Amino acid sequence: MTTTAPAGEAAPPRPGPPGAPSTARRRTGRPGTGRLFVLPFLVCFALFLVWPVVQGLWMSLTDASLTLRDPQFVGFANYAEAFGDPDVWSSLGNTVFFTVISCVPLVLVALAMALLVHSGLAGQWAWRLAYFAPYLLPVTVVTLIWTWLYQPDIGLGNELLTSLGLEPVGWLSDESVAMWSVAALTVWWTVGFNFLLYLAALQSLPATYDEAAALDGAGAWRRLWSVTLPQLRRTTVLVAMLQVLASLKVFDQIYILTKGGPNGSTRPILEYVYDVGFTGYRLGYASAVSYVFFAIVIVVSLAQLRLFRQED
Repeated sequence: MTTTAPAGEAAPPRPGPPGAPSTARRRTGRPGTGRLFVLPFLVCFALFLVWPVVQGLWMSLTDASLTLRDPQFVGFANYAEAFGDPDVWSSLGNTVFFTVISCVPLVLVALAMALLVHSGLAGQWAWRLAYFAPYLLPVTVVTLIWTWLYQPDIGLGNELLTSLGLEPVGWLSDESVAMWSVAALTVWWTVGFNFLLYLAALQSLPATYDEAAALDGAGAWRRLWSVTLPQLRRTTVLVAMLQVLASLKVFDQIYILTKGGPNGSTRPILEYVYDVGFTGYRLGYASAVSYVFFAIVIVVSLAQLRLFRQED
């Protein structure tokens, strides 16, 4: 005779065959198995990220140098010197200036390129390849190409200016122009990544809203401004955040192209850290400057997150 559970109560689980594992044990497996899978990542994370951060923080509190074997604890003396160092603030100003003049075109140009490709231009694969191919080049190749373009006598830039009857420009030797030259190189080199992000977002948008706006009589520009761009707001937030963080960490192309010149007008904060630590041999002071910059990046990141959350 079978029995039924009273109303409101769950029926007891049926016992399995003798020796069969329980349902809870079949679902979870052996206890601790997940920790074994995570352990290699945790070991690498601790060795290559956590330990260097802790070691660098301790080094910033000492007078560590490549010429000293026994560094001495100096407390916050390196940080006090960093806040009073005019070279720190000038290089930080160069970094902020580069971030501003590079991030704006890297967002707007990438959006324009994605809209052009998404509009149905002939030869889609050729346009995508042409826009994204520079991003695949290593920094040394990119700087070599643009070094030739910026040559004062035989470079393409001055050739175009002279053909228009204008005076040649010292692209890398003029303090007022050098940073703009680096920004132009960076835009040409890295805009392809942002272009792919925007193109993927455009291809995932539903066509119903655009079709409804067209039926209501909205023109192409009105649909772009009132329908397409609002739907790309989250992608724009993502692109802007990634680009600001990437531009703040600029080093490679500037170091190879200008080495911070002329007269330090293009030297970013990371190059100053490199010069102080590996040219001046002051590892403790260089660590302190890098942690000051790290704190600034964290503050900028949190401010961006708060701003974009408020907009959402």
